[in-house]
Amino acid sequence: MVATPERIQEVVPEAISEAISARPAHERVAVLLMGYGEVEKYEDFANYNEQALNLLTAKFAPVPAWIYPPLAKLLALFDRHEWGHTHHNFVSPHNAIFERQRAGIETELQATWGDRVQVFKAFNFCAPFLPSQVLAEIKAQGFSKLLIYPLLVVDSIFTSGIAVEQVNNALVELADADGQWVKGLRYIPSFFDQDDYIQLLVKRVEQTIQKELGDRYLPSQVGIVLMNHGCPHKAKGFVSGIAESQALYEKAREPLMYRYPLISVGWLNHDTPLIDWTQPAADQAAQNLIELGAKAIVFAPIGFATENHETLLDVHHVIHNLENKNSGVTFVQMDCVNDHPEFLAMAARWATPQIEALLAEPIPTSAAQEPHHHEHSHGAHTHHH
Repeated sequence: MVATPERIQEVVPEAISEAISARPAHERVAVLLMGYGEVEKYEDFANYNEQALNLLTAKFAPVPAWIYPPLAKLLALFDRHEWGHTHHNFVSPHNAIFERQRAGIETELQATWGDRVQVFKAFNFCAPFLPSQVLAEIKAQGFSKLLIYPLLVVDSIFTSGIAVEQVNNALVELADADGQWVKGLRYIPSFFDQDDYIQLLVKRVEQTIQKELGDRYLPSQVGIVLMNHGCPHKAKGFVSGIAESQALYEKAREPLMYRYPLISVGWLNHDTPLIDWTQPAADQAAQNLIELGAKAIVFAPIGFATENHETLLDVHHVIHNLENKNSGVTFVQMDCVNDHPEFLAMAARWATPQIEALLAEPIPTSAAQEPHHHEHSHGAHTHHH
């Protein structure tokens, strides 16, 4: 079965809607929870690929813009084959999980602020939840304060930067004739260095080893591949998140390594020609640990908060290929934190300081009422006229 996208926003009962709209604008905050989104209908592959090529691939691959539409259609054929034939009509659970994350974070936040805070979801590549569509809904509901919240473990101007890029484009499209309708805006960076997230990852790895492997192997025979999202080394000058991903790996490895010495980072790279990706890839990392005596390999996704085709299909391929080469080795595939209650609670906590700041900010006077200035910047010097 192919899932159908749900509506952007459930209809609010009229009385509640009037009560919410009656609140002063400075008392309400819209949290825009942003993710990549994934295809739920195979007919959408070409459109999805074209959006991804334009927003993401263009930042690191030397591909001319005119080739995007035909390339997107060609890639869609490969996607259909992999998802439809190789994986028995696979439909990604990503969007459904992301909706549970949105709802869970909203429940946590509304326990403190009630209807003063509402959480909306936006997908970078998937209608009808494109940022421009969701921001139009946020504006229509009368919000004037916005918290941009990309739910990505590793933040970089290369990855979550595309979220800000799409928000900026949408704000230009939705601008009022008399000025900008957003009167307060904040941003939440990623959580690769948040101690509570690291502790949850470590606890889940330890629990998985105990549950799936028990005492069958000595700790030195258990290899752990901590999987990060692959990053290109050269991305037209964009910082692509390598430093943050490496720091995440080191912080997750440190509490585990005293008991489990065979731990390696494993990058889930995209097989893109001519691009230099982070190493070792997840399959090579696992093979290295096996050669060092590992009898069991645990694949733990640390650089992904939400399940997607990479953490499912790509890791499945890795394990299948490794099993063919290494008989007698046990492989364990862990899931992402997804809608784990502890994760939803901490994700809401990370948003709290920014929501408090937005609620405390007075609505600024309209730019249309202020003296008009022209600014020209030359190097480090700014001139006002």
